[in-house]
Amino acid sequence: MLRLPPFGDGQRIGLFGGSFNPAHAGHRAVALYALKHFGLDWLWWLVSPQNPLKDRTITGDYEMRLAQTAALARHPRFVVTDIERQLAAPNTITMLEGLGEALNRGRFIFLMGADSLASFHRWRRADDIAARIPLGIVARPGHSLAALNSPTALRYAAARLPARQARLLPDLMPPAWCFLAMPLRPESSTAIRAARAKA
Repeated sequence: MLRLPPFGDGQRIGLFGGSFNPAHAGHRAVALYALKHFGLDWLWWLVSPQNPLKDRTITGDYEMRLAQTAALARHPRFVVTDIERQLAAPNTITMLEGLGEALNRGRFIFLMGADSLASFHRWRRADDIAARIPLGIVARPGHSLAALNSPTALRYAAARLPARQARLLPDLMPPAWCFLAMPLRPESSTAIRAARAKA
């Protein structure tokens, strides 16, 4: 049986997925910014066993990533979860389908960085994801221009919510998305792994 974090009917919840290999201060900054600007009650960190678009050799030990993410994400309204592992979900659409009725009980958004929006058209059943849950996009260094000119951004241009109305996003029927140009952070999981490899 799927174990979900407790939440109340109608609460506003952000789903923040990623490999978090490793989780770092940039992830936390994004989570805090999204919590505030999208007006969320909770933010669930979904630690992915394996990102299908990333090399399996750099995913890292799952239990270690889960523990490190939990250590970083200490906040009364953050919850670190293994929902994707419980569902054995190989991709985002399978995870969303596995959440089932829970998605209807709360007002959920799916949170991602601008780099993910830029490649979103390559995700499995991307249009089904966009039709199922509003997308909250947060700027990342060097990716904003590509994201805002991506196939997904152009396809759903009419469904874009202005940043000044970001708090409305959880209340909207999908497809809907909003791009937040938050103050940029220099941290990168890729750069951290590269630095560790050289040490």
